[in-house]
Amino acid sequence: AKFIWAIPNREDFRRNESVLKAQAFICFHRQNFKELYRILENNQFSPENHAELQDLWLKAHYTEAEKIRGRELGAVGKYRIRRKFPLPRTIWDGEETSYCFRVLSNWFKNRRQRDRAAENKERYAYFTLPLK
Repeated sequence: AKFIWAIPNREDFRRNESVLKAQAFICFHRQNFKELYRILENNQFSPENHAELQDLWLKAHYTEAEKIRGRELGAVGKYRIRRKFPLPRTIWDGEETSYCFRVLSNWFKNRRQRDRAAENKERYAYFTLPLK
């Protein structure tokens, strides 16, 4: 980690995407989230790095929220964090997939109903075997 911060302070090194990405990962592992957000918000990254850096951005925000709350975030908590802290344009191509709270809640409700139906079907299939 010390090596990355010891790189000479030249413009071509400071703007090098590999160096910036390494600095971002180090900041995440040290839980220096302010510096991580500064790096991700103020430097442009190529699309092949977007997925990895987006994951880093979200995990950092989730970790901060979990520390404050003192417990793990559930699906709804993570959804609220994503809405509160949208991805910066530097690591996102602008294509949005957003699901409102109602859509998410409906999805989970339907999932529970499907699971219950499958469970009941298995239970009744055992009792309705044809006798010979």
